[in-house]
Amino acid sequence: MRGYGMHAVNQVGWIEKDKPQCGPLDAIVRPTIVAPCSSDTHVSHGGSGPHSELILGHEAVGVVEEVGALVQTIKPGDLVAVPCVTPDWLVSGVQNHKTFSHDVGPFGSFKLVGSKDGVMAEFCHVNQADANLALIPAGVSPEAALMTVDMASTGFYGAEMADIVLGDTVVVIGIGPVGLMSVVGAILRGAARVIAVGARPQTVAVARQYGASQVISYKDGPIDAQVLELTGGVDKVILAGGGPEAFLQGLNMLKAGGTLANVNFFDATDTLTFPALSWGLGMADKDIRGGFCPGGKVRIERLLALIEYGRFDPTQIISHRFQGFDALPEAFDLMDRKAPDLIKPIVHLV
Repeated sequence: MRGYGMHAVNQVGWIEKDKPQCGPLDAIVRPTIVAPCSSDTHVSHGGSGPHSELILGHEAVGVVEEVGALVQTIKPGDLVAVPCVTPDWLVSGVQNHKTFSHDVGPFGSFKLVGSKDGVMAEFCHVNQADANLALIPAGVSPEAALMTVDMASTGFYGAEMADIVLGDTVVVIGIGPVGLMSVVGAILRGAARVIAVGARPQTVAVARQYGASQVISYKDGPIDAQVLELTGGVDKVILAGGGPEAFLQGLNMLKAGGTLANVNFFDATDTLTFPALSWGLGMADKDIRGGFCPGGKVRIERLLALIEYGRFDPTQIISHRFQGFDALPEAFDLMDRKAPDLIKPIVHLV
């Protein structure tokens, strides 16, 4: 089969491989729509080690091609959403960690691209299909379903980790696709005031459409100073973008008793430091949380239900649509360059 991925660090292109084999609990899926992600480009530049001949991509919907002999709820021909996190539900790490993201160790459940070939291919392998593949309801478009498998799941997890309650004032730092989903997640959990931090007109417009109360820009000065002037301090901060300086700024703008929830992927070379005063001398009950989105079928089914019953429309974050398998390099390059008008690209493979 053919796939698109990395031959080596900083070398991407077409890759020919054997079609993956289906184990007794597993499924082979033929992706029909995929979405290149900044995590894929990060991997291609060596962000998770010196991979070679690795097919990239971890966001897909598709048609089930084959299932193993022990699979009970999924059958060939089903249209499914493929979560970016597909745990091995038989290992103790799943039972020891509430998010199921770290089955055999940190990020262990992030198998697509993390430890095996991804979805930007003619076929992809999904382990433990009954527990990891979500059937797409008739009332949910495949494009909308595609946005649940990582963008909505990750963005909403920021709101969940922040433990937002009714009436909270929340800041979302970084309004790329994940941050925009964090805006939605914060509102769904009951935030009264959501302040989004971003500068690109396309993302600012979508943030406002999703219900952000205000949008501020780092171009207008330090964001912590701006937020403190507007609010005097906020209840919750979701960090969905920015570098180490954004971490410190988020901590600075929290009230005593507030929570900073991070869904931003820092680089291995980054160092996160902060003055003791920013953490209330260690005595202000400011919580710092960071995590990887939960995995599995039930997680995605819940997000699909929110779409099915009209709670939100994730397709507003799709900024570019490509058609055909051969468009994968162009879409990947757009994601890698982070074009000014980019939010989220998708590729209809068929």
